[in-house]
Amino acid sequence: MPTASEQFDYITRTVDVTLPEGALLSQLERSVETGVPLRAKLGVDPTAPDVTLGWAVVFDLLRRFQEMGHTAVLILGDFTAQVGDPSGKSSTRNRLTDTEVNAYAERCLPTIKSLLLEENLEIRRNSEWLGAMDMADVLKMTAGVTVSRLMDRDDFSARYKANESISLIEFMYPLLQATDSVAIRADVEIGGNDQLLNLLMGRDLQEQAGQRPQSVATVPLLVGTDGTKKMSQSIGNYISVREDADEMFGKTMSIPDELMPQWFRLAAGSDLDEVARIETGLADGSLHPGEQKRLLARRIVERYHGDGSGDAAEAAFDQVFRQGGTPEEVPVAVLPAGDEIWLPGVLSDAGLVASNGEGRRLLRQGAVKIDGERQEQETVPRTLVEGAVVQVGKRRFVRFTA
Repeated sequence: MPTASEQFDYITRTVDVTLPEGALLSQLERSVETGVPLRAKLGVDPTAPDVTLGWAVVFDLLRRFQEMGHTAVLILGDFTAQVGDPSGKSSTRNRLTDTEVNAYAERCLPTIKSLLLEENLEIRRNSEWLGAMDMADVLKMTAGVTVSRLMDRDDFSARYKANESISLIEFMYPLLQATDSVAIRADVEIGGNDQLLNLLMGRDLQEQAGQRPQSVATVPLLVGTDGTKKMSQSIGNYISVREDADEMFGKTMSIPDELMPQWFRLAAGSDLDEVARIETGLADGSLHPGEQKRLLARRIVERYHGDGSGDAAEAAFDQVFRQGGTPEEVPVAVLPAGDEIWLPGVLSDAGLVASNGEGRRLLRQGAVKIDGERQEQETVPRTLVEGAVVQVGKRRFVRFTA
């Protein structure tokens, strides 16, 4: 078994903060001495349909606890998702319905499980205990928490100073998340660094409940493909872990050069020594940015698609971008019946666009080509499309057949 120090170094390779200082290492030492694994908690609210490279950073951290023999406790926040996490928000979030939350959970869960180990994994829904609370439970939960403690959060204090509304339900969110830690008796809780105050609230409520308070560990937020904001499905600056290899490679190649050190560390899983070497080489000019970005794209693709997939995606990328051609392997889709074809609908059905509306928008923008010729009309003759290769944007292709 690795020593506590070895476990700490391996587990925290992407971590920026552990609190209280020295607590996690002490917990690992106690675990090694007693043979009792730690319970590492990660809470996720299913509020979007996909799992991004940014979201995968915390799952990677949770998996490293598993690899060291500890128990990963994944909390699906089917209750808290209906409240809405106010972290980093400048206004009150729209509440999701139970139906919406469960639909997102069912879509995301298989992908999340694929990122973790089957062993040492416990999955719970926090509606188990939060949905069963009565008013007496709520009053007991809130009794030891002051408004001033909640106003320590930058997002709350900024909105208060700007005379912007803060709903009472938003004040409740950190307490509900903290109650999860009490319910599953967490030893350590992990999350993005925007979650720090939520995680620390868990310590407060555990102490109130007579439990040994958890330590907390946070990871940085992966900056999205736009190079400015954190990766987010609502913004659209994301890469899905379920993205096909060619699309994943191409989108990675589009990121600004300055993001590469962070992406090597968080998205590609490079160790700190390699990240430092790359950062230094990019700064002094001894490493070529284009070649390093290709290395990064290959690493990310192979992480999710297996050995050899990075080289294949790079070859496909070069086929399209360097040679101005069409990929050798193009997916095939079947056209609906009729002499005329409504392109927004068939593009959506083929998975080239997310919706009919996006299809219409991209046609207007000139981003759709049929056999290399730009197409802006929504309705076209069937003979124009049947057997042709349709391209949307730079990397999405399909060949339509009868």
